[in-house]
Amino acid sequence: MLCGSWRRSRRSPEEPRVAAQVATPLALPPSPASPDSGTKRPGLRALKKMGLTEDEDVQAMLRGSRLLKIRSRTWHKERLYRLQEDGLSVWFQRRVPHAPSQHIFFVQHIEAVREGHQSEGLRRFGGAYAPARCLTIAFKGRRKNLDLAAPTAEEAQRWVRGLAKLRARLDAMSQRERLDHWIHSYLHRADSDQDSKMSFKEIKSLLRMVNVDMNDMYAYRLFKECDHSNNERLEGAEIEAFLRRLLKRPELEAIFHRYSGEDHVLSASELLEFLQDQGEDSATLACAQQLIQTYELNETAKQHELMTLDGFIMYLLSPEGAALNVAHTCVFQDMGQPLAHYFISSSHNTYLTDSQIGGPSSTEAYVRAFAQGCRCVELDCWEGQGGEPIIYHGHTLTSKILFRDVIQAVRDHAFTLSPYPVILSLENHCGLEQQAVMAHHLRSILGDMLVTKALDSQNPEELPSPEQLKGRVLVKGKKLPAARNEDGRMLSDREDEEEEEEEETEEAWEAAEQRRRAKQISPELSALVVYCCASRLRTLNPRPRPPQPCQVGSVGERKARKFTREAGNSFVRHNTQQLTRVYPMGLRMNSANYNPQEMWNSGCQLVALNFQTPGYEMDLNTGRFLINGQCGYVLKPAYLRRLDTTFDPECPGPPRTTLTVQVLTAQQLPKLNAEKPSSIVDPLVRVEIHGVPADCAHKETDYVLNNGFNPCWKQTLQFRLRVPELVLVRFVVEDYDATSPNDFVGQFTLPLNSLKQGYRHIHLLSKDGASLSPATLFVHICIEDS
Repeated sequence: MLCGSWRRSRRSPEEPRVAAQVATPLALPPSPASPDSGTKRPGLRALKKMGLTEDEDVQAMLRGSRLLKIRSRTWHKERLYRLQEDGLSVWFQRRVPHAPSQHIFFVQHIEAVREGHQSEGLRRFGGAYAPARCLTIAFKGRRKNLDLAAPTAEEAQRWVRGLAKLRARLDAMSQRERLDHWIHSYLHRADSDQDSKMSFKEIKSLLRMVNVDMNDMYAYRLFKECDHSNNERLEGAEIEAFLRRLLKRPELEAIFHRYSGEDHVLSASELLEFLQDQGEDSATLACAQQLIQTYELNETAKQHELMTLDGFIMYLLSPEGAALNVAHTCVFQDMGQPLAHYFISSSHNTYLTDSQIGGPSSTEAYVRAFAQGCRCVELDCWEGQGGEPIIYHGHTLTSKILFRDVIQAVRDHAFTLSPYPVILSLENHCGLEQQAVMAHHLRSILGDMLVTKALDSQNPEELPSPEQLKGRVLVKGKKLPAARNEDGRMLSDREDEEEEEEEETEEAWEAAEQRRRAKQISPELSALVVYCCASRLRTLNPRPRPPQPCQVGSVGERKARKFTREAGNSFVRHNTQQLTRVYPMGLRMNSANYNPQEMWNSGCQLVALNFQTPGYEMDLNTGRFLINGQCGYVLKPAYLRRLDTTFDPECPGPPRTTLTVQVLTAQQLPKLNAEKPSSIVDPLVRVEIHGVPADCAHKETDYVLNNGFNPCWKQTLQFRLRVPELVLVRFVVEDYDATSPNDFVGQFTLPLNSLKQGYRHIHLLSKDGASLSPATLFVHICIEDS
């Protein structure tokens, strides 16, 4: 593998060259005052670029609508909502004035738009409005849903259709189009008098908006070099020339010229050489030719199978040029192995949207978990009024929701993103009568989705595969025959905080035992537990024993760590045959998370996290399940699947892989304090390695002062790795502060085995997982095996 070295290609004499005929445009849309703009309103050019200027639904959204915002039974307020001319954001009226930037939400942050009474809020509080007039805008991250009622059904439909078109067009945009869109939206904002001309003061404002603090003398020199009319105003082509200089990528030009030579275009064979140096071992001349046809902007170059600098940049900014292996973004792993052979995306206290002491419970939390690929959700079931079981965090101030409403949310949303099975982890605190009601709701609402008997009657104890269970729902709970204690009564299924409490004091243990003995398990509910029979995992048996594949052991985070430290190989072997669910300790009052990597190292499948709590732990979970089509199932490495494995995460052996990351540049990092124009980030990059304890490490670059637009580092960070198959690599950008903790800017996490080598862009995500496009890191990756 070639790392950092370059060789010049030799072109055959008969290979055509038409460099003189090929221009290399920057691919910017027309500048604000250019003759072909067709409008005096610069922002509309963004919609024109998207091909939506004449769309009737989008036109209606641009005019704005007075919609009722619904928050409770009595809080129904009329608000004006209007699409901004950038086509990327919606302005809304607020009752209490805030800074202007707080009056908008972005189309790219929308998770889904639902018609009718398809949200918890509208089902509870929207009964006075016909479903045809209602819509819900659900956002990524922790932002609450926006439940709206329009004056007419047609107006509601205009917003549903219009937002769908904008989201589809946004998803289809290339990174370069997103950049063009982004820069012109700032141009529109910086043009304070909206005369389509930019004074030096407005240019300075633009620079601050895009997160760069440029020296006044240098900025003015750049301004004057573009002011060909010499009237202290940039307009038309002058603005385009200024943007061309601003968006210049000298590091990409240098790479391009190493391969293209003096004629400044790449032939297909030269592009192939670049691809091979990148580590694209399967690349062929046909692949290179296809990339030219896909990403080259200049038709003349395309016809001659040549790639210009702009086409090269377009390729490097595309998913094919990104750090994440594009082949791993769809389901590519073997999905025919037993469930115990997979890491399974799992949630704890799924019903909560905030802390576990006084936060709200909501069916929307389940919908959001499913939208993030979660395949195992938790239901804490308690006795409710009117014979209806409820779900909430018992003995706390968290709000309550109906069990049946959660099961309806499972039916409607569990398989929107992934077709693979969902596990309902029941923590059962109900009496026999309401358990029977739970069983009835599960059967009647889920119907054929619900697994009620073994798929293979010949081998009922053998765990099926995700492929066999597509579209099916499994119940994890207590099973009658296996749950009797000494006096013949049934134990309840409470498994969480009590285990942590019993480790604290003998008194707490006795109290928990009394509560458990007070409950019984109904035969109706027991009958629905087929492959996931809940049990406590108190000890590990050091000697081989008959497999119990349908037993799901539950263990708290502290005990799981103890098992790993004291009996690592035994814990790994246990997890090769049956499922283990790990959950956070009850003392995490603010619903904080533990590090899931520690549990994955031992092969634990159901590593349950609080999905509502952002942080590096959820970044790791997102990174682990980013691959394989984000289907929520990732095949464990072979040594975590073999019963006779000798692997121990505490004793992994010598280093066998070297990861070298050269951090080169970043592009268009977001401002952290949009209300303070003079606030510019001082970015640094940290690369973190999460794996077995011996591999865990982090290294960081120096910080760059006052530049979030195009900072440059050119620093190399190197790591020696023992168990690369388990490694997650987390790229983090922070705003350096000498007197307080650094502020988070963006991050991206992915498995080492899905990290592509060579020159790559890393597309950054916000704290809650939303895209920060067009913000990117540009790095060079080298992975060498010893």
